[in-house]
Amino acid sequence: MAKPHPAEPTKLFVAVLWSDEDALNRAIAQLCEHYGEIDFTGADHPFNMTDYYEPEMGKDLKRRFVTFRRLLLPENLRQAKHVCNSIEDRLAGKKGRRVNLDIGYLDHNKIVLASFKNAGQKIYMGDGVWIDLVARYRGGRYCSFEWTFPDFRDGRYDQELAVIRQTYLEQLRAIRHALRMTSDRLPISY
Repeated sequence: MAKPHPAEPTKLFVAVLWSDEDALNRAIAQLCEHYGEIDFTGADHPFNMTDYYEPEMGKDLKRRFVTFRRLLLPENLRQAKHVCNSIEDRLAGKKGRRVNLDIGYLDHNKIVLASFKNAGQKIYMGDGVWIDLVARYRGGRYCSFEWTFPDFRDGRYDQELAVIRQTYLEQLRAIRHALRMTSDRLPISY
């Protein structure tokens, strides 16, 4: 019979959608207040798959990935979604959001995003938050599903996700080693 095991920590990331550099910088500063030091900042990728956000956020949108040195257990994603929503609200302008903070995590075998919207593939976590499985790791890369957002599906983030995954695996090895040296209890964050 299987016995329950604690979850391993995950690599929190925020895929920031932005066109207003001031809002981007302020959002990242506020994220750091909650999650600590950034250990990866990706390139600015054009967000050209849809014009859905243009009335609210303007044209020439870009997407940038940031990750944080501190690892978190997966259940912390629920609260993190609420934190990101609060930051978006605080930074909003007359037309609405100036940044969109898509928060999620990756681990060695999957990528998930947090959402306030339900859909057939999403799993409810509580507090109005749904978890969307957007990719799984196989064949040396994260592979998307038919419901995965087009910009996550077209490969533009693959190199950055590989770097983030490698950093995460190195962090996880270090944590496992430290735990073997001290105890087998997993803390809430790392």
